[in-house]
Amino acid sequence: MFNIPNLLTLLRIVLIPVFVIVFFLPWTLAAQACAVVFALAGVTDWLDGYLARRLNQVSSMGAFLDPVADKLMVATALILLVQSDPTPALAVPALIIIGREITISALREWMAELGARAQVAVSVIGKIKTAVQMVAIFMLIYREDIWGLPVYLIGYVLLYVAAILTLWSMMVYLRAAWPALTGPANYPYEEHRE
Repeated sequence: MFNIPNLLTLLRIVLIPVFVIVFFLPWTLAAQACAVVFALAGVTDWLDGYLARRLNQVSSMGAFLDPVADKLMVATALILLVQSDPTPALAVPALIIIGREITISALREWMAELGARAQVAVSVIGKIKTAVQMVAIFMLIYREDIWGLPVYLIGYVLLYVAAILTLWSMMVYLRAAWPALTGPANYPYEEHRE
């Protein structure tokens, strides 16, 4: 249960409060330190999946915790970024990304109940979206120009690219699930209301 990949995933969850604390520290280099924490979380995201496959340590716990850790870190980062720069230009792509994550998580859970979760498995476009999104968030957190490159502006542009890819990947998932969504219900509706 507590193998190396799962410990890396748990580390990513533990890094979330560290990320929040560093984000609000009144240091000159707080933004850069926060970006390093976010990058570390991103590296553990790649590394835990790689090690799980390489060491043959894929587990149910890891399959559950990995996307939870990803979504928590991304949502936290986007909320903090919008809080620090409360403009519609930043809030809109952040809402699109967070809203998509909630929608697809609910869709996957529902499809799993129908025994059809494989129809909404992670796609290539979803992986590209995640990569672009992580780079965009890193750059927006880092803020400072590097060698004359406008890091914050590039991060902004990449966040919009990520939002477009987010909508595209959501449509791919919804299209795959459409027959199940539009078919007759296989269970009483009242049982699934919260």
